[in-house]
Amino acid sequence: MKPAWDDLMQAYEGSTTGLVADVDCTAGGESLCSTMGVQGYPSIKWGDPSALEDYDGGRDFDSLKEFADENLKPMCSPSNLDLCDDEKKKEINELMAMSIEDLQNKIEEKEAELAEAETTFEDEVKKLQETYEQLEKTKTEKQAEIKASGLSLMKSVYSASGGAKEEL
Repeated sequence: MKPAWDDLMQAYEGSTTGLVADVDCTAGGESLCSTMGVQGYPSIKWGDPSALEDYDGGRDFDSLKEFADENLKPMCSPSNLDLCDDEKKKEINELMAMSIEDLQNKIEEKEAELAEAETTFEDEVKKLQETYEQLEKTKTEKQAEIKASGLSLMKSVYSASGGAKEEL
């Protein structure tokens, strides 16, 4: 992916409407990556710098370029109200009318919901893993029990008695 990303950075070099850049999350960019919620490498984020979104499209140059061409442009936001539809303008104005404390509380509430969703997911995946491991153990034990009950001997007698010959 690195060569495709480097080509995309070059294609957007000097753009006045979109920035394509990379950050080394293991060195000087570690605090930025932490702030932006980067959890794995490589990660691609896009959107308003104060509310970046995860990119989950293709990683080849053509996919990246198509996405960038469609999305790296001024977007509806408090600083670009003229790009918003009436519903989004109303929502932004309602949020802007809130006190900083109320807005911060609302943000924290939504972030807590995100964290809860992630925790629920991780807990349920752990339960699934435990269920899978138990099912695998039960299957293995049952297969061993069936084989130990004389299956191989039955097959041998069947073959010796003129039963169907299996090709090896």
